[in-house]
Amino acid sequence: MSHPASPAAGTASPKVIIGISLKMYFGYERTLEYCREVAGIAAAHAAVQSGDIELFVLPALPALPEAVRILGTAGAAAGAQDIFWEDAGAFTGEVGGKTVAELGGRYAEVGHAERRRIFGEDDRIIGLKTAAAYRNGLTPVLCVGELQQGSVEEAVTRCSAEIDAALNRAQSLGPAARTIVAYEPQWAIGAPEPATPAYISAVITGLDAHLRSLPGQADSRVIYGGSAGPGLILELDSAVAGLFLGRFAHDPRALNTILDEAGQRLAAKKVAA
Repeated sequence: MSHPASPAAGTASPKVIIGISLKMYFGYERTLEYCREVAGIAAAHAAVQSGDIELFVLPALPALPEAVRILGTAGAAAGAQDIFWEDAGAFTGEVGGKTVAELGGRYAEVGHAERRRIFGEDDRIIGLKTAAAYRNGLTPVLCVGELQQGSVEEAVTRCSAEIDAALNRAQSLGPAARTIVAYEPQWAIGAPEPATPAYISAVITGLDAHLRSLPGQADSRVIYGGSAGPGLILELDSAVAGLFLGRFAHDPRALNTILDEAGQRLAAKKVAA
């Protein structure tokens, strides 16, 4: 099964990362229809084709093999919204990272606020799942975020602790690899508006510096999620590597707008340089 590889350590990283989670909103056929629409957009988008934008979709697991095939033809990729912390065994109903990788997945979301809240996942479990992603060649999309809105300093301290808890446990079990951290303040998830651009930029500037100072994380980056949609990326500091999108990108037209805005940001950077 052919698919685009995630950027490896020591190689040039994409300048913007755009990820989309479909959660459990779409059925199987609607998921494939969506992936075909996204593939059409990606194939026509110069920044995706050049590798300046790293684009991936996390569908419901049964659709993953077809999503990989459809998106892979257009320079995009796919992954899983969750993995189990063991690769095989008597774990009824679970799916390991080994299977996700075998299906062509390149990403594994871990630690989302809904899994923390609904399924009781704690730092130990999230660290084990991060380790499972690393050892199976998957890029973990590690979600962190404070529960209630406070100061920038409080958010950086809280989320840095969540990053450390996951990565320290993961690295105790095997070598580290590239990580995408999705900063999603829990009070902003599902809200009508995201956190303010100034707040997002300040928090992620702190988290980005912390993350990339850790062993094995020099190529890792922080993106923003939590009611992110069109118009936001142009208002964010360059420390924010991209967006982790939910319902606002379930309309392919909105995703196309966001990719165009990411392209504008890349063009502006080149002019500034």
